[in-house]
Amino acid sequence: MRVFLDANVLFSAAYREKGSVRAFFTLAAAGACSLVTSAHAAEEARRNLTARHPDRAAELEMLLGTLELCPEPRPATLAWASTTGLPPKDAPILAAAVDARCAILATGDRSDFGALFGKRMRGTVVMLPAEAIDLLLG
Repeated sequence: MRVFLDANVLFSAAYREKGSVRAFFTLAAAGACSLVTSAHAAEEARRNLTARHPDRAAELEMLLGTLELCPEPRPATLAWASTTGLPPKDAPILAAAVDARCAILATGDRSDFGALFGKRMRGTVVMLPAEAIDLLLG
């Protein structure tokens, strides 16, 4: 199963070495899923982590090296994602997850993605990280 990690999940994984979202990387290493993100999400995670916890930047780069960096979304998919009620900064995240054929988009962003939680959007279900991990664990 392909799982797209939003910037806030990447940030949390790099910031908290023992945090719950690190389970994504353990599950991927065990072959339970494939992890995907976009350059857009990776750059947002880098920017936020460098601003708040620059000492954790190397950890983020290590984690990014273990997942697939998908292409930026197609213009048509981005246009569609822009009609879902997401802010302009988040539409590229949903569009990239959809174009990368990810079954799950894991995000902790309740304020912007909250209305989409649990919804299948062109084959991708938007979920909180804990719910996605529970699903992967079976």
